[in-house]
Amino acid sequence: MAKTKAQLERFVRSNGGRVAVALHDAVSGAGLSVGTRRFRTASIVKVDILAALLLDDDTLTTTQRALATDMITVSDNDAASRLFRTVGGVSGLNKANAAFGMKETKANSAWGVTTTTAADQVRLLRSITAGDSPLSGAATKFVLGLMGKVVEEQRWGVPAAAPAGASGVWVKNGWVQVSADGGRWAVNSIGRITEDGHDWLMAVLSDHHATQEKGIEIVEQAATMALRSMRA
Repeated sequence: MAKTKAQLERFVRSNGGRVAVALHDAVSGAGLSVGTRRFRTASIVKVDILAALLLDDDTLTTTQRALATDMITVSDNDAASRLFRTVGGVSGLNKANAAFGMKETKANSAWGVTTTTAADQVRLLRSITAGDSPLSGAATKFVLGLMGKVVEEQRWGVPAAAPAGASGVWVKNGWVQVSADGGRWAVNSIGRITEDGHDWLMAVLSDHHATQEKGIEIVEQAATMALRSMRA
């Protein structure tokens, strides 16, 4: 574990310290977290919005189900805005996050500017997947069902770390060009990988990239390095 963390810390430093990784194995309980910096979520917050929507009532209208599907599988922003209003905006999301044990996430009225940490995103994933989840079984199945159907062109990030024999891969990514950072890119990926003997929950957050492609490359390198080291 110490060796893995040291490797990731060196990787973070070599990339200017603007990458954070958190990883938890729901089977063994092992985990690690490198980097405590808060990053803007961009579209990974859409999983949080959906979880908040399902927290008190997992019975969605036909319209809500359609909006949720578009929000997660193709990352539709208009759908996210509508559902963000439905959950009560900033106050509603913050309330839900308290139930999810997320202490380092601060909702913003412009939902993509919500700030979070890699560790908090893993807490969200644990809240969605754990046996004692605050969400119902039906709600958990719905969220994971959508994260498993993200369109191919958006299935980068965490899935890059999945072995050929993985039994399941779920993901939601976020990416945005940040004008306040000279037009550089924030690129994030959260997800789950199940394989023989492991149930990995992972978040990789990053920013200050010259291009989206460079951000994706770094996120995938960090995810792959983290899982490879934890398996050893």
